[in-house]
Amino acid sequence: MAINHTKSTAFDPDSKKVQKDIADINSWRLKLFLLQKLPSAFWWGLKVKSFSPYRTVIEVPFNWRTQNPFRSIYFAALAGAGELSSGLMAGLIVRNSQKISMLVTNVNIDYVKKANSLTTFTCDEGIKIIEAIQQAIDTKKGVEVVLESRGVNKEGELVAKFGITWSFKVKGS
Repeated sequence: MAINHTKSTAFDPDSKKVQKDIADINSWRLKLFLLQKLPSAFWWGLKVKSFSPYRTVIEVPFNWRTQNPFRSIYFAALAGAGELSSGLMAGLIVRNSQKISMLVTNVNIDYVKKANSLTTFTCDEGIKIIEAIQQAIDTKKGVEVVLESRGVNKEGELVAKFGITWSFKVKGS
């Protein structure tokens, strides 16, 4: 998927650095990052199933580490997977752009069905992140964007839907 902008963007999804970051995502570096920066995600065993600047898929297992007393996945583990599915893309794009800060400013969650099996979260709104960062660079103002992440069970049924609001701002402006 190519970005169709008339002017150049601050983010090049085809750059060698971006491609290396994508290739490294399932290496020991991701596990180390999770252990250092998101230890709960490491503990829960969240797995990156696919990753690109446009779409990320995260799995949260149903096991003793993620289970609550009601025999379903603990809401925080679901929330962690939902946030990671958008945050991983945002982090990749920010890392490979100008100096941009990013922050979650709001989370809206709809729990639809009991999560009692492997649950897969998908966020395919990377283009919104790229456009928001470009707008922040162009205007020198903070820009917020709501990204949707949808969690489905093994049968493909919707379990939870997350609306995560990310704020992007050029550092120092």
